[in-house]
Amino acid sequence: MNTKFEKAILLIDERNSKDPNIELYLWKEYPKELLYSRRMSQKLLEINPNAPEALQIAARAQHICRWGILRNKYPMGKTGYLDWRNKLQKHHSQITSDILKEVGYNDNFIDQVSFLISKKSFKKDKDSQMLEDVVCLVFLEYYLADFGSKHTEEKVIDILQKTWRKMSEQGQKTALTLKLSEKTLNLVKKALA
Repeated sequence: MNTKFEKAILLIDERNSKDPNIELYLWKEYPKELLYSRRMSQKLLEINPNAPEALQIAARAQHICRWGILRNKYPMGKTGYLDWRNKLQKHHSQITSDILKEVGYNDNFIDQVSFLISKKSFKKDKDSQMLEDVVCLVFLEYYLADFGSKHTEEKVIDILQKTWRKMSEQGQKTALTLKLSEKTLNLVKKALA
């Protein structure tokens, strides 16, 4: 590993490999956030093979060490959920910033990655929007079926509609090409009707 980028990706993966939560995928066990981060990178490069370095790092670090801040430590309901999400974004941004400093990135680059991780301007900034598209596409392709099995159809449709509104037109077009199960595809169709 001789580039800052390669070192940063390696350190992000090292952190995420410590996730105590395990996910089974294709008959192999993975630390949950390590698998998620690799899916994020893969999906980003599928839709934008020339994605800028800052965007690639932000995608890989989107959920870095997420298990460290548990949802059940915050009150149920929208306010508790938003507090938890804000704390997570700061957590992800701080860990990633520390890694980027360690490997030698300058403050401007680190600020750009932190800005992307915050996803605060995704409708105004093209790289932030692309990151949001990737988040949504990874959710739809890999996590929607499991989410749908744990919630009512009404809640799933509501989440799908919110997810759809977050995506760009190009992201929505890409979403319609994903290989989804028949049940999941039917939920998407209901949400979009």
